Amino acid sequence: MIVRFGFVAMSVLLENTSPSRTMTYTNFAKLDDREAGLRRLERLAEENLRTTLRIMKHCIGHDVFVYRMTSKLIPLATHDALKDWNPYPALEAAFEEVGRYAREKRMRVSFHPDHFCVFSTPRPEVLAKSAEDLNYHVTMLEHMGLDPMTKCNIHVGGAYGDKPASADRFVKQFGALEARLRERVTLENDDKTFNVRETLAVAEAVGTPMVLDIHHHAVNDGGESEAVLHGELWSRILRTWNGPDGNPLPIGPKLHVSSPKSERDPRGHADNVDVQPLLRFLRGINGSVPQLDVMIEAKQKDAALLQLMADMRRLEGEGEGIRVIDGGSIELL
Repeated sequence: MIVRFGFVAMSVLLENTSPSRTMTYTNFAKLDDREAGLRRLERLAEENLRTTLRIMKHCIGHDVFVYRMTSKLIPLATHDALKDWNPYPALEAAFEEVGRYAREKRMRVSFHPDHFCVFSTPRPEVLAKSAEDLNYHVTMLEHMGLDPMTKCNIHVGGAYGDKPASADRFVKQFGALEARLRERVTLENDDKTFNVRETLAVAEAVGTPMVLDIHHHAVNDGGESEAVLHGELWSRILRTWNGPDGNPLPIGPKLHVSSPKSERDPRGHADNVDVQPLLRFLRGINGSVPQLDVMIEAKQKDAALLQLMADMRRLEGEGEGIRVIDGGSIELL
């Protein structure tokens, strides 16, 4: 089984590479010339896209083909006071360049909308903002020219005092979205509310692939044993990555991995990834799929990925049944 690793948004190894440069609305509102302020926002967004491209080239230089882009590419894009602003014509060339590079290098890129993108909410105004936020992410992918296999990962959301009712509400409200939004989504188990089995049931109900977060499962396991996770649950998760015809999608399944920050903060993310829990899971599912992509959610970003690969090379030398393929992927033997 081939396993490819990726990282999230920022590089700690490159200087001056924030892809999330922004302006607060407070500062925007202080500007005397609104149109000049909008042009400033567009310039910031263009810089963010150029920086994203630079980070993607950095990825390829290290044989990393899995990368999550920041949601904050366009400052104030979903602010209520700027609903009349259309930044995309000014950013068309920059978006196209990012998308073209991703296609040429066959990179798996994605977005992860923030925690306020919740379709289990009982509040109509929150639901409307969630749909608006998802539309923002999907619109960016469309302007990159990336097809629906390029996904936006979200959580089911809150329980609001009645988890089964919230799950049903998600199914209904998510199902009411237009198809161009629904087809871009993957669902992930979370660390406090919807565990693997519960998230999986929702994903199956709406026909959406599920991303398994093994750190979240460790702190919110729903009482499931490791054998059940590796067996029944993983088999069902894999089936969510099939198309309507029952055949696997062009992209394979995806994991999220991170390590607890400390015993006192088991849900927080550590700087790096502990290789042994990850390997234990991977060995438990080895052979279930030809290729698996793993998103590293560690504070040290690309440095954490390089450290993990160094750990893999050490284990390869110790005869641990690992073959390091390149700077960002391994094969489990």
